Formats: sequence, C-alpha cells, structure tokens
Amino acid sequence: MDTTNLPKTRQEAKATKAKYYFTGEPCKHGHIAPRKIKGTCVDCLKIEWQQAAEKRANYFREYNKSEAGLNAKQAYYIRNRETIIARAQARTPEEKRAYRNTWKENNPDQVLADNKVRRRKHREATPPWITKKQKSEIRQLYQIAITMSRTTGERYVVDHIIPLRSDVVCGLHVPWNLRVITQEQNLLKSNKLVDTPLTT
Repeated sequence: MDTTNLPKTRQEAKATKAKYYFTGEPCKHGHIAPRKIKGTCVDCLKIEWQQAAEKRANYFREYNKSEAGLNAKQAYYIRNRETIIARAQARTPEEKRAYRNTWKENNPDQVLADNKVRRRKHREATPPWITKKQKSEIRQLYQIAITMSRTTGERYVVDHIIPLRSDVVCGLHVPWNLRVITQEQNLLKSNKLVDTPLTT
C-alpha cells in the first residue's frame, strides 16, 4: 500500500474520512505499516487473518477425517450425486489433472489404501485358469488407458463391463470383461450393469 498520501494521525484520518493512516512509527509488534481507522496495524491484521484461516483449515481437516465428517460427506454425495458428477464433467482436462494431483498429494494414505483394495479385488476376481496371453491382454488394456490419458488430456480408465461387486452379479477380472472408457463414463456407470455397451 502506498503510504505517501495517507493521513499522519488517526484524528486526521477520522476528519478526512480516510480508511487508513500512517504514522511511520512501529506498532506494539514492531510493524511499520499503515493502520486502519480503529488503530489496528494492517500487518497485524494479516497475521490474525492467516492464523484464523489456518485454525479453521485444521479444524475441518480433522473433522473430515472423523467418522462424523466421513458420514456427512457420504450423505452429501448421495443427495447431490448428479450435480457433483456434472460439475466434475464441466472441468477442463487441466483442471481435472490439477485437482487429482492435489488430492493425491493431500491424501497419500488414502491413495495407498485405495490401491491396495483395488489390487486385492482384482486378484480375488482373477480366475486361476486364465493364460499368460490373457494376462498380457489385461496389461495392454491398462497401458492403452494410460496412453490415451496422456495423449488426449482426458482421464481414461479400464472398466469392468460386469462389475466385480454388484447386487445382481459379480464379474471377473478377465480380458473379455474389460474395456477402456473415460473416467466420466465410469463415474456415471458406477457399479451398475448396463444393457448397452458404452462407446470406448
């Protein structure tokens, strides 16, 4: 803030109806900065705002980890699922990538846990009788998804046509039950069976 034309005293600031004044003298915390009409140093205010923001962020960070917070988030998602998915679909590829990377950085334990659960589900759903060639076909599908994501900037995933977990029937982790689709298509499908194959 330019202090050149600011009033020199609080009385002068009140008389001219200015929001700030600058005495050139340090406040009780040692800041040489403009002061608001109420006498508060703007640098002190910035520190107070930052501390309040950090305190609030820490509160919600801990709340989000609690059982009550997790239940609240799940209930909110159930109530607003379509809106949340639509909002996610409206993001640009760059926004999606940045959001995904930030979430992973902030939730490394959750990422690790999710990966372990996913690998276990795949392992349990993989029949012992599939051949090496079929296993290779599975790996190729995942490589295709990675390549398409890097090439297009849009997130592609490997989807199980018949979900591994479903109230109706459980599918297998085999090549003929896999396909590469966009993450948006996968979110819309969730773990439901679809009558018509999605366009890949």
